[in-house]
Amino acid sequence: MKIYTKVGDHGQTKQVTGHMVSKTDPQIEALGAIDEFQSYLGVAVAALTPATKELGPVLQAVQRKLYVLQADLAVPRSDKMTPEDTTWLEAKIDEYWGEMPHLNAFIIPGGLPGGAGAHLQFARTLARRAERAAVALSNQQEISDACMTYLNRVSDFLFAAALYANWRDGYTEIPSK
Repeated sequence: MKIYTKVGDHGQTKQVTGHMVSKTDPQIEALGAIDEFQSYLGVAVAALTPATKELGPVLQAVQRKLYVLQADLAVPRSDKMTPEDTTWLEAKIDEYWGEMPHLNAFIIPGGLPGGAGAHLQFARTLARRAERAAVALSNQQEISDACMTYLNRVSDFLFAAALYANWRDGYTEIPSK
C-alpha cells in the first residue's frame, strides 16, 4: 500500500468520520499539535544519556498515551483517557521532585549539549501549544475533562522531568536573574 494518492489534497483532509475538512480545522490543528509534541518527545528520548536512560520507558509511555488522547479527540465519545492517566503523571512528578534539590528561583530553560534536559523543556512548550489547540477545539466539540487535565499536567511533568534529567546529568540550572 502506498502512502500517497497522486491527486493532492487541496488543503483538505479526511476526518475519521469520513468528512473532509480544511487542514486549518480546529480538530486537525489540535491533532497536529499533539503529533508535533509526541514526535519531539522522541527527540528527547534519543538524547537520553546513561545517567538519564531510566526516563526512556516513562517518556515512551507518555508518547503512547498521546495516541490515546488523539483518538479521544478524533472519535467522538471515545473516552479512553481516564483521571488515572493524570494521577500517574502526578506520581512521576512527585517522584522526580522528591529526589532532586528544590529550586528557589525561576530558571532559564536549558541543559547540557547532547543531554535530554533542554529537549524536555522544549517538549514542555509543545505540550502547552497542544493544550491551547485543544482548548480552541473545545469551542467546537466536547472534550473530556480527562483529556484536558492530562494535557495540562503533562507540561508540569515535562518540567519536572527536564530538571530531573539535568540534575542526573550534573547540569546546574541557570537562574533567570
